[in-house]
Amino acid sequence: MRYAGYMNNLFSGKKFRLSAILLSLIIIAVVILVIVFNRRNPASGGDESPTVVVQPVTPTDVYVYGDFVGRIKGQQFVEVRARVEGYLEKMLFSEGTFVKKGQTLFVIDPTVYRARVNKARAQLNKAKAQAQKASRDLARIRPLHAQNAASQLDLDNAEAAYEAATADVAVSEADLTQAEITLGYTQVKAPISGYISQRGVDLGTFVGPSGTSLLATVVNSDTVHVEFSMTALDYLNSKNRNVNIGQREADRDWDPYVTVTLANGKIYPFKGVVDFADPQVDPNTGTFGVRAEMPNPDHTLLPGEYTKVKLLMDVRQKAIQVPQKAIIVEKGGAYLYVLGKGNVVERRLVETGPEVDNNIVIERGLAPGEKIVVEGIHKLHHGERVIPVAEKKKTEN
Repeated sequence: MRYAGYMNNLFSGKKFRLSAILLSLIIIAVVILVIVFNRRNPASGGDESPTVVVQPVTPTDVYVYGDFVGRIKGQQFVEVRARVEGYLEKMLFSEGTFVKKGQTLFVIDPTVYRARVNKARAQLNKAKAQAQKASRDLARIRPLHAQNAASQLDLDNAEAAYEAATADVAVSEADLTQAEITLGYTQVKAPISGYISQRGVDLGTFVGPSGTSLLATVVNSDTVHVEFSMTALDYLNSKNRNVNIGQREADRDWDPYVTVTLANGKIYPFKGVVDFADPQVDPNTGTFGVRAEMPNPDHTLLPGEYTKVKLLMDVRQKAIQVPQKAIIVEKGGAYLYVLGKGNVVERRLVETGPEVDNNIVIERGLAPGEKIVVEGIHKLHHGERVIPVAEKKKTEN
């Protein structure tokens, strides 16, 4: 009997403890459900809904640029070389100044070449005198031959002598012309109008094809070329946008223009238009050359200098762009939060396009007129109710 009573008390104590544990678990579950319910429904007395900054989606024209490193090159860059040999006697220009086409820049000792001209002129005079004599001899022989007073051989010899003398005159005239041209080369003239460099040789130097021939360079920089390189990926991206770099298309109301940055960091006021793109890629660098023509009326751009080049590669008309800070990038793709009915946010997958300044173009997944969350996205969950606040516009001081 005592054993039976002891067992009954033991089982009664266990039941009591099990009931207490079960009751505790039920209370804990109810508390958790209340907390979750309060988070989902702030009106029920839980935490307040998060406040976020929203921005309406408005289509705009987006200008897509590419940044490259370019080099300025003069439209015309001509070397001034000595075409005849001799000692350099004079320099008739100031280095770094503007020279006109045909202006005499250097003078090479003309003594030898002037003597050759004089010799050629004397030979020409001699040939003309012989030709005149041959002409008079022929004029005397012909009537005598007609009267049988001179033989046919005499007539043939007179005609041959006249023709030879006439040919000698032509040869002497050519020699004189050549000698005069060579003499003219002793005065080295500017081949184009432009700014001339410093001289490449000193006065008294022996110059010419067998010596130093490069005397200076003349650069016409009223209009300059901006040369830079693009990658094959840039080319494919432009083709995907139906833009052929270096070609002007009638159905396009804009041209791929470039702007350059000056050494002081300011943007050069004139724009250049791309007029050439290399049709093949350099296998050593994986790039192809592009050239733009740019006005340089004040000669601000110096040929040879490097500069930053900004190229307009595409104009996306009525495109949707959002701030970068509104995009969440994960392994599954790019997401943003869209404000829906009842101020409930939707976590939406979107397809992104090119980056422009601090914005990203949205190709698919977002419609005009919708509102997106631009601040406070890191504390949000899909389907959560929020308190939207309009983004404050920046005011100018």
